[in-house]
Amino acid sequence: MAQSPAEFEARLRQIGADLYHDKHPFHQKLHSGDCTMDQVRAWVINRYYYQSRIPMKDAAFMSRISDPKLRRIWRRRIEDHDGTDDDNGGIARWMKLAEAVGLDPDYVSSEVGIMPATRFAGDAYVRFVRDEPLLPAVASSLTEMFAPQIHKDRIAGLMEHYDFATIDSTTYFRKRLDQAPRDVAFGLQWVLEHAVTKLDQDAAANALIFKTQMLWAQLDALWLGYVEGHIPPGSWQPGEGMLS
Repeated sequence: MAQSPAEFEARLRQIGADLYHDKHPFHQKLHSGDCTMDQVRAWVINRYYYQSRIPMKDAAFMSRISDPKLRRIWRRRIEDHDGTDDDNGGIARWMKLAEAVGLDPDYVSSEVGIMPATRFAGDAYVRFVRDEPLLPAVASSLTEMFAPQIHKDRIAGLMEHYDFATIDSTTYFRKRLDQAPRDVAFGLQWVLEHAVTKLDQDAAANALIFKTQMLWAQLDALWLGYVEGHIPPGSWQPGEGMLS
């Protein structure tokens, strides 16, 4: 039997409470100031790959939508990351962080030093949104329900513990404090309206679980590579890609 909209929303929010990557030890290490600068740089480089795939997955999603109203609403997500004539966008804001930690933005955007697990995870997300039915494709974006708190924690932790952290270098996270709730307001309502059967609700919930696992897998790779010291061949090595 299908859950009521209120019950189903509670189910989705519980997934975040149980599985969201704010609980990962790498984030706890980062936010508490215990990361070395090379660990921070590794995170910035690999997280860039995920950031760069977000507008790609949104473009893939839009290519499947026949409703112009839905396309128009969803297009804002691409503009949020790629920018517009009036705003540089999230990817450009991420590069401010890269420069602040001493990385050459051209090196970061080249994707040369991306870890294999990061690449597989980011590409899997694009494929999921491109290939799955529209309902789970939208539901996979609902990790944004849980993002504002991690952004607040990140801003506070970085500003307290790291010299590179300034209002300018953390502007990506500050901007998402406004953008993420707007995206959730639409995406969550859309999912609740379209997940009308138990099968629909299970598919949407499983999509959200997939997304939390994808985010978690990236941090597992960072931990193994740059905390435990098992950096995969071809991945960024400390000292590479630095600003001259």
